[in-house]
Amino acid sequence: MTVPQQVIIILIVVFGTMMTRFLPFLIFSAEKPTPSYIKYLGKVLPPAVFGLLVIYSLRKVNVFEGNYGIPELVSVLVIIVLHSWKRNMLLSIASGTILYMFLVQIVF
Repeated sequence: MTVPQQVIIILIVVFGTMMTRFLPFLIFSAEKPTPSYIKYLGKVLPPAVFGLLVIYSLRKVNVFEGNYGIPELVSVLVIIVLHSWKRNMLLSIASGTILYMFLVQIVF
């Protein structure tokens, strides 16, 4: 890929990123109330995205081979317990990730 092509791609990516950041402010003014469907999407999309990420992360776990999905199960349980106890998403996800990496690299 040539340098001009790389510059063009970078500019397109920057433009696309800026449009996704600025477009809502251009479409929805501060004077008007936010439409109900936008409020609805703001309420239901975050849990849907996390559910999708969980399914995507665990889709290739095979409970009949290798470590039988034990590191994944233990890590998910730690995430659930920590999040239920502390209500801190960063703590629960970081702890589960660190535990999973430890279990996969050291234990299993």
